[in-house]
Amino acid sequence: MMGLVLLATFLYRLGRFSFRRRKLVAALWVGLLVLFGVAAATLSGPTSNNFSIPGTESQKAIDLLEQRMPQASADGATARVVFAAPDGGKVTDAAGKKAVEEVVGKLKALPDVANVVDPYQAKSVSPDGRIAYTQVTYKVPSIDLDEGDRTALEAAGEPGKAAGLTVEMGGDATEGMPEQSATEIIGVAVAAVVLVITFGSLIAAGLPLLNAILGVGIAMAGITAATGLIEMSSTTSTLALMLGLAVAIDYALFIVSRYRHELEEGRDGEEAAGRAVGTAGSAVVFAGLTVVIALAGLSVVGIPLLTEMGLAAAFAVVVAVLIALSLLPALLGFAGRKILGGKIPGLRGGRTRPGGKAPIGERWSRFILRRPLPVLLLAVVGMGVLAAPALDLRLGLPGDEAKSSETSQRKAYDMIAEGFGPGVNGPLLVVVDAGEGGDAKPAAQRFAGQAQRLGGVATVTPPVVNQAGDTAMLTVVPKSGPGTQATEDLVSELRGQSAGLRAATGADVNVTGQTAMNIDISAKLGDALLPYLAVVVGLAFILLMLVFRSILVPLKATLGFLLTVAATFGAVVAVFQWGWLASLLGVAETGPIMSMMPIFLIGVVFGLAMDYQVFLVTRMREEFVHGAEPGEAIVTGFRHGARVVTAAAVIMMAVFAGFIFSGESMIKMMGFALAAGVAFDAFVVRMTIVPAVMALLGRSAWWLPRWLDRLLPNVDVEGEKLRKHLGAEEPRIDEDDRELEIARI
Repeated sequence: MMGLVLLATFLYRLGRFSFRRRKLVAALWVGLLVLFGVAAATLSGPTSNNFSIPGTESQKAIDLLEQRMPQASADGATARVVFAAPDGGKVTDAAGKKAVEEVVGKLKALPDVANVVDPYQAKSVSPDGRIAYTQVTYKVPSIDLDEGDRTALEAAGEPGKAAGLTVEMGGDATEGMPEQSATEIIGVAVAAVVLVITFGSLIAAGLPLLNAILGVGIAMAGITAATGLIEMSSTTSTLALMLGLAVAIDYALFIVSRYRHELEEGRDGEEAAGRAVGTAGSAVVFAGLTVVIALAGLSVVGIPLLTEMGLAAAFAVVVAVLIALSLLPALLGFAGRKILGGKIPGLRGGRTRPGGKAPIGERWSRFILRRPLPVLLLAVVGMGVLAAPALDLRLGLPGDEAKSSETSQRKAYDMIAEGFGPGVNGPLLVVVDAGEGGDAKPAAQRFAGQAQRLGGVATVTPPVVNQAGDTAMLTVVPKSGPGTQATEDLVSELRGQSAGLRAATGADVNVTGQTAMNIDISAKLGDALLPYLAVVVGLAFILLMLVFRSILVPLKATLGFLLTVAATFGAVVAVFQWGWLASLLGVAETGPIMSMMPIFLIGVVFGLAMDYQVFLVTRMREEFVHGAEPGEAIVTGFRHGARVVTAAAVIMMAVFAGFIFSGESMIKMMGFALAAGVAFDAFVVRMTIVPAVMALLGRSAWWLPRWLDRLLPNVDVEGEKLRKHLGAEEPRIDEDDRELEIARI
């Protein structure tokens, strides 16, 4: 507890040490970057596009097949090669059939291929004879396929194209790793412009960028090195890059801003660095903690992909915090008082000349103080309107049907739907387990007969029994497409047959396949949402009580966050589900929102929302603790914090918005959702609703029961203990003299 009480004092000493021993600190961080870079170069391994959902029925069936029928390659990569004859032709004609069989032969010869289905023997030819398809099953999962394998797969289809057939391919075997585009450069460029405008100085603007680039470099190198030790998703590093870059710039921005303020107050560089890290750095620590709690909390969902993404991004945030607290004051030491110089003509960097117009943040806060209730009502109603589309939120894990109509995967999907019906694109794999020593064949035949009588079933394939006879596998083809409610209902019906079959034969039935796995993922995410909210919001609420020593301020922060999430969901539905502005944002296809998006968005946006809450309201509490009236504390907090918080929000929005131009639909949606969430939270909730509510609450905003006040440790984010530790205030130079000194730099 005493360690928490002395946090500001410890950070003050750390800031002074880093400033004084800047060469040593900088060398240590550069050495760490080199070390992580070498580790990334030597240890990195392949990434995966696969989902794993332990504890679900679909995963149980896959595990059983791997044990009892390994030849089925249940977890192996698959490719679906679709052939279409030109108008007036048929794939059953002699020339078409010869070309298809030649392609099938080449597919069978590919490395790691376990099985290729002959479309003529399997009767996978459309009734009009124009379309046929073959299923290719690999012995290895898609993670083990490289670009050479995908090139060979594509080349195998050339004889069909040469014969005049249209040949398209879908399935996870055709999915290459997402290309690492340079979209983040857009965000960095916008961040640089915002920093220059904010500080009016190239030197002051450059330090947060340099700090962030080094921090992100270390974090990304560490994550890349970890891929050689554990299996990671191909999208894991993307979230870490997004958040690491955004928070690293923001955290450095707050500390640099406070450092410049301390210099302008007449303190020397080392003292200014110590005070900046001791005050703004304390806010950075707790802001970072809320983000880490929200991200690490994703592990409670129980889906490895979300756990990986959350922990990797949390690691990037931790690096951003550490580098802001230690390397940044060292960089400030190299810059010295030049950080006040290098001014760009026409930009004041937030300084107000004596007798000049008050900063816009101060004017905005005074406007809200005069009309808190109308402003509050207008903001809440506006957020409610933005949230309205969320009432139509549909969740799913879209596959090839959600890809651009220009891709081979989407063309293959459409061709199969045209020739055989949409359900062929989402077959359900049923595994019948009679137990060791049991006979699965009669149970499987009984289940096949029951399934065929269900209204949503198009066809059921004959059961295939393993050598031991205790396990059977059959395929159920729905009449509806893989992403529809009808198919989801059919999966429930098939699973509902299990109890009756067990009573009659003693055999168990499990339904799996990609469609069933997607349904299970959505269900598991839905079940985990409330526990996740309880863990994250509960821990963050306690943390905010420690920071602000209030009950109403954390409560207000949490309720404001819920408004942000609702409005963000509404914007995501409007764009990615309804298609508003879809062409402008490059959204090729609309459809269900990815089922992991709600819980992912809640976690990340909550952490970022608390960032602005901590940075803005901490300065208000600092003024209140030092004797200001509640209203004046709000104004002073905005005077010093609004410009910086606005810059931080714009920077985060720019970094996230850069990912909207990614070719991957999941990354595009993540970038848009995070950019929208930051915009709503920073400008509507924190900059408008928060001061309006605090103006209405007055002194009661800072109320804390005495028994709780005694129980909670004083973490001293506002630096009151630090001020007492430092003793009397140093002499300050006159305001006009300070302006003249700044002008001379």
